[in-house]
Amino acid sequence: MKKSLMYLLCLILAVSLVGGCAQKAAEEEPAAVSDEPIKLRLAHVVNEKDGFHVAALKFKELVEQKTGGKVQIDIYPNATLGDERTLLEGMQMGTVDMGVITNGPVANFLPEIAVFELPFLFSNPAEAYSVLDGDIGQELLNKLETVQLKGLAYAERGFRNLTNSKRAVNTPDDVKGLKIRVMENPVYIDTFQALGANTVPMAWTEALTALQQKTIDGQENPVNVIYSYKLSETQKYLSMTRHTYAPAIFVMSLDKFNQLPEGIQTVFKECAQEAAEYERQVNADNEAQQLDEIENQGMEVIREIDTTPFKEAVKSVYDKYGDKFGNYLTRIQEQLK
Repeated sequence: MKKSLMYLLCLILAVSLVGGCAQKAAEEEPAAVSDEPIKLRLAHVVNEKDGFHVAALKFKELVEQKTGGKVQIDIYPNATLGDERTLLEGMQMGTVDMGVITNGPVANFLPEIAVFELPFLFSNPAEAYSVLDGDIGQELLNKLETVQLKGLAYAERGFRNLTNSKRAVNTPDDVKGLKIRVMENPVYIDTFQALGANTVPMAWTEALTALQQKTIDGQENPVNVIYSYKLSETQKYLSMTRHTYAPAIFVMSLDKFNQLPEGIQTVFKECAQEAAEYERQVNADNEAQQLDEIENQGMEVIREIDTTPFKEAVKSVYDKYGDKFGNYLTRIQEQLK
């Protein structure tokens, strides 16, 4: 009986030791690293000929190359995941990963960033890039985190110009009475109301239909948009007013960004900046040829515009918004002196 009891106790002790060793080994064994790549969706609202798509493709190429395929970017153009406001709201909720988004709609979430939309703020691209890529631009990108978004870099929509189907626009008086689509952004609305237009705020996807149906007379956008969307089919006149420089932003869900390893976060920021600069150069290289083709398609292009009377006409916009962007307007003006 004593021998049997002793044998049972030894057996229990042996099993306990084996179990303990096995548990300790399991705890010390490093967790298996998943070979599955990180897959993210990048969305925008324009077609595959647009500069946004150029920027998105370059970003995809750079990220996949620099991460050795550990991150894969799938691109969704043509508003397949929604208009720009919907995309931004999706990023806030974490249902959309990232996108290339026009600055105007972003300003509905961070009002201060609309400072860049003020008419005739920048005289040329170099001025805009110096501000966007400098301390002011980066400060505003960082502020997007307060609304659950992560700003990575500024691509561009570019200098915006006016098209319409009614008459050539050479002066502010020529704008009066025209029904013009503008972005859903108060600065744009007030700018064109100051010029005497009947403003119609709407999403770009809706604007294309409105132009075809002639429920609006015109719109304002950079040359690359006018070209890639063949607006010569619905618009007779293009005036190179260059009234506003419009940035675009590589923007991401803050939650999704924070889930990325720190090294990949750095890669994303670097690749976004590189892709943004690439798109800017493509736009600059293509503009002259695109203007020629637009003219060949039958659109009358007014290339030389005296902007002085336009600047005078929109002074009320500065009176209204000058102190609504904190000190950003003053800082930009000081930097550009």
